Amino acid sequence: MVAVAGVPFPLELSEQWEWTIGEHGVSAVAKPHSDVFIDPSGDGSVAPSNLSAVRLMGQAPDGDFIFSARVEVGFASTFDAGVLMLWLNEKNWAKLCFEYSPQGQPMVVSVVARDVADDANGMLISDNHVWLRIARKGAIWTFHSSTDGVSWSFARAFVLDIPDTQPHIGFEVQSPMGPGCPVEFTDVVFEQRSLDQLRNGS
Repeated sequence: MVAVAGVPFPLELSEQWEWTIGEHGVSAVAKPHSDVFIDPSGDGSVAPSNLSAVRLMGQAPDGDFIFSARVEVGFASTFDAGVLMLWLNEKNWAKLCFEYSPQGQPMVVSVVARDVADDANGMLISDNHVWLRIARKGAIWTFHSSTDGVSWSFARAFVLDIPDTQPHIGFEVQSPMGPGCPVEFTDVVFEQRSLDQLRNGS
Protein backbone atom coordinates (compact mmCIF):
# COMPACT_ATOMS: atom_id res chain seq x y z
CA MET A 1 0.00 0.00 0.00
CA VAL A 2 1.12 3.56 -0.77
CA ALA A 3 0.27 6.82 1.00
CA VAL A 4 0.06 9.99 -1.10
CA ALA A 5 -0.26 13.47 0.39
CA GLY A 6 -3.81 14.75 -0.01
CA VAL A 7 -5.39 11.31 -0.30
CA PRO A 8 -6.87 10.07 3.02
CA PHE A 9 -6.95 6.39 2.04
CA PRO A 10 -4.22 3.95 0.94
CA LEU A 11 -3.43 3.39 -2.73
CA GLU A 12 -2.32 0.16 -4.35
CA LEU A 13 -0.08 -0.46 -7.35
CA SER A 14 -1.62 -2.22 -10.33
CA GLU A 15 1.80 -3.82 -10.86
CA GLN A 16 5.35 -3.37 -9.70
CA TRP A 17 6.42 -0.02 -11.13
CA GLU A 18 8.43 2.93 -9.88
CA TRP A 19 6.26 5.72 -8.47
CA THR A 20 8.05 8.57 -6.73
CA ILE A 21 6.18 9.77 -3.65
CA GLY A 22 7.00 13.35 -2.70
CA GLU A 23 5.90 15.93 -0.18
CA HIS A 24 3.52 17.50 -2.68
CA GLY A 25 2.31 14.53 -4.72
CA VAL A 26 3.38 11.57 -6.81
CA SER A 27 5.07 11.03 -10.17
CA ALA A 28 5.93 8.21 -12.55
CA VAL A 29 7.16 7.55 -16.06
CA ALA A 30 4.59 5.74 -18.19
CA LYS A 31 5.40 2.24 -19.36
CA PRO A 32 6.24 2.12 -23.08
CA HIS A 33 3.29 1.46 -25.40
CA SER A 34 0.83 1.30 -22.50
CA ASP A 35 -2.81 2.33 -22.31
CA VAL A 36 -6.16 1.61 -20.71
CA PHE A 37 -8.64 1.32 -23.57
CA ILE A 38 -11.24 -1.08 -24.95
CA ASP A 39 -11.45 -0.30 -28.65
CA PRO A 40 -15.03 0.16 -29.92
CA SER A 41 -13.89 -0.52 -33.49
CA GLY A 42 -13.57 -4.29 -32.97
CA ASP A 43 -15.31 -6.89 -35.13
CA GLY A 44 -18.52 -6.67 -33.10
CA SER A 45 -17.93 -9.79 -31.04
CA VAL A 46 -14.84 -9.06 -28.97
CA ALA A 47 -13.52 -5.53 -28.52
CA PRO A 48 -9.71 -5.36 -28.56
CA SER A 49 -8.60 -4.26 -25.10
CA ASN A 50 -5.38 -2.84 -23.75
CA LEU A 51 -5.18 -2.55 -19.96
CA SER A 52 -1.42 -2.26 -19.73
CA ALA A 53 -0.97 1.25 -18.30
CA VAL A 54 0.24 1.38 -14.71
CA ARG A 55 -2.19 2.63 -12.09
CA LEU A 56 -2.02 3.73 -8.46
CA MET A 57 -5.52 3.52 -6.98
CA GLY A 58 -7.50 3.01 -3.80
CA GLN A 59 -11.06 2.31 -2.70
CA ALA A 60 -13.06 5.51 -2.53
CA PRO A 61 -15.02 6.21 0.66
CA ASP A 62 -18.80 6.09 0.55
CA GLY A 63 -20.75 9.24 -0.16
CA ASP A 64 -20.15 12.35 -2.22
CA PHE A 65 -16.61 13.57 -2.77
CA ILE A 66 -14.31 15.67 -4.95
CA PHE A 67 -10.88 14.42 -6.05
CA SER A 68 -8.52 16.73 -7.93
CA ALA A 69 -4.87 17.16 -8.88
CA ARG A 70 -2.56 19.32 -10.95
CA VAL A 71 -1.26 17.10 -13.76
CA GLU A 72 1.97 17.89 -15.61
CA VAL A 73 3.08 15.73 -18.55
CA GLY A 74 6.35 15.65 -20.47
CA PHE A 75 4.63 15.12 -23.80
CA ALA A 76 6.58 13.38 -26.56
CA SER A 77 4.29 10.97 -28.43
CA THR A 78 0.66 10.90 -29.52
CA PHE A 79 -1.74 9.94 -26.71
CA ASP A 80 0.86 10.38 -23.95
CA ALA A 81 -1.21 11.26 -20.89
CA GLY A 82 -1.54 11.73 -17.18
CA VAL A 83 -4.90 10.52 -15.93
CA LEU A 84 -7.29 10.65 -12.99
CA MET A 85 -9.13 7.35 -13.07
CA LEU A 86 -12.32 5.76 -11.79
CA TRP A 87 -12.25 1.95 -11.77
CA LEU A 88 -14.95 -0.66 -11.11
CA ASN A 89 -13.54 -3.61 -13.05
CA GLU A 90 -11.71 -4.36 -16.30
CA LYS A 91 -14.81 -3.67 -18.41
CA ASN A 92 -16.26 -0.74 -16.46
CA TRP A 93 -14.13 2.29 -15.76
CA ALA A 94 -13.69 5.95 -16.69
CA LYS A 95 -10.72 8.22 -17.08
CA LEU A 96 -10.09 11.95 -17.35
CA CYS A 97 -6.88 12.51 -19.28
CA PHE A 98 -4.45 15.32 -19.99
CA GLU A 99 -3.37 13.93 -23.34
CA TYR A 100 -1.26 14.74 -26.41
CA SER A 101 -3.44 14.81 -29.51
CA PRO A 102 -2.47 13.48 -32.97
CA GLN A 103 -2.17 17.16 -33.96
CA GLY A 104 0.50 17.72 -31.31
CA GLN A 105 -1.74 19.69 -28.94
CA PRO A 106 -2.25 19.05 -25.23
CA MET A 107 -5.94 18.57 -24.51
CA VAL A 108 -8.41 17.27 -21.96
CA VAL A 109 -9.88 13.92 -23.03
CA SER A 110 -12.50 11.78 -21.29
CA VAL A 111 -13.29 8.09 -21.76
CA VAL A 112 -16.02 5.95 -20.23
CA ALA A 113 -15.99 2.16 -20.71
CA ARG A 114 -19.00 -0.11 -20.39
CA ASP A 115 -17.71 -3.29 -22.09
CA VAL A 116 -16.32 -1.00 -24.82
CA ALA A 117 -14.89 2.48 -24.45
CA ASP A 118 -16.02 5.76 -25.91
CA ASP A 119 -13.58 8.62 -26.52
CA ALA A 120 -14.36 12.35 -26.28
CA ASN A 121 -11.96 15.22 -26.85
CA GLY A 122 -12.39 18.34 -24.74
CA MET A 123 -10.66 21.68 -24.38
CA LEU A 124 -7.20 22.45 -25.73
CA ILE A 125 -4.57 23.48 -23.19
CA SER A 126 -1.76 25.87 -24.07
CA ASP A 127 0.66 24.58 -21.41
CA ASN A 128 2.11 21.28 -20.22
CA HIS A 129 -0.05 21.19 -17.10
CA VAL A 130 -3.72 21.35 -16.13
CA TRP A 131 -5.90 20.61 -13.12
CA LEU A 132 -8.24 17.61 -13.40
CA ARG A 133 -11.12 16.70 -11.11
CA ILE A 134 -13.47 13.75 -10.50
CA ALA A 135 -16.58 14.34 -8.39
CA ARG A 136 -19.36 12.05 -7.19
CA LYS A 137 -22.79 13.35 -6.23
CA GLY A 138 -25.27 10.60 -5.52
CA ALA A 139 -25.28 8.30 -8.53
CA ILE A 140 -23.70 10.90 -10.83
CA TRP A 141 -20.01 11.17 -11.66
CA THR A 142 -18.66 14.40 -13.18
CA PHE A 143 -15.35 15.34 -14.78
CA HIS A 144 -13.97 18.89 -14.79
CA SER A 145 -10.71 20.59 -15.78
CA SER A 146 -9.11 23.90 -14.91
CA THR A 147 -6.18 25.98 -16.11
CA ASP A 148 -5.70 27.63 -12.72
CA GLY A 149 -7.10 25.21 -10.14
CA VAL A 150 -9.82 27.70 -9.22
CA SER A 151 -12.32 28.02 -12.09
CA TRP A 152 -13.53 24.69 -13.46
CA SER A 153 -14.84 23.72 -16.90
CA PHE A 154 -17.33 20.89 -17.30
CA ALA A 155 -16.14 17.87 -19.31
CA ARG A 156 -18.93 15.32 -18.85
CA ALA A 157 -21.43 13.72 -16.46
CA PHE A 158 -22.36 10.05 -16.42
CA VAL A 159 -23.56 7.13 -14.33
CA LEU A 160 -21.27 4.13 -13.81
CA ASP A 161 -22.33 1.65 -11.17
CA ILE A 162 -22.17 -2.09 -10.51
CA PRO A 163 -24.12 -3.40 -7.51
CA ASP A 164 -21.91 -4.58 -4.64
CA THR A 165 -18.79 -3.19 -6.34
CA GLN A 166 -16.82 -0.45 -4.62
CA PRO A 167 -15.32 2.16 -6.96
CA HIS A 168 -11.60 2.84 -6.84
CA ILE A 169 -10.02 6.15 -7.81
CA GLY A 170 -6.48 7.30 -8.38
CA PHE A 171 -3.78 7.92 -10.94
CA GLU A 172 -2.78 6.39 -14.27
CA VAL A 173 0.09 7.15 -16.66
CA GLN A 174 0.14 6.06 -20.30
CA SER A 175 2.12 6.24 -23.53
CA PRO A 176 0.22 4.16 -26.13
CA MET A 177 2.34 5.16 -29.13
CA GLY A 178 5.63 6.01 -27.48
CA PRO A 179 8.47 4.87 -25.22
CA GLY A 180 7.03 6.48 -22.10
CA CYS A 181 6.53 9.96 -20.69
CA PRO A 182 7.03 11.55 -17.27
CA VAL A 183 3.88 12.55 -15.40
CA GLU A 184 3.63 14.47 -12.13
CA PHE A 185 0.52 14.79 -9.96
CA THR A 186 0.67 17.60 -7.40
CA ASP A 187 -1.80 19.76 -5.45
CA VAL A 188 -3.73 16.56 -4.77
CA VAL A 189 -6.99 17.24 -2.90
CA PHE A 190 -9.68 14.86 -1.69
CA GLU A 191 -12.76 16.38 -0.06
CA GLN A 192 -15.86 14.59 1.19
CA ARG A 193 -18.37 17.20 0.12
CA SER A 194 -20.88 17.69 -2.68
CA LEU A 195 -20.71 19.99 -5.65
CA ASP A 196 -23.63 22.41 -5.72
CA GLN A 197 -23.69 22.79 -9.49
CA LEU A 198 -22.36 19.87 -11.52
CA ARG A 199 -22.09 21.72 -14.84
CA ASN A 200 -20.40 24.92 -13.73
CA GLY A 201 -18.27 23.05 -11.21
CA SER A 202 -19.13 25.12 -8.14
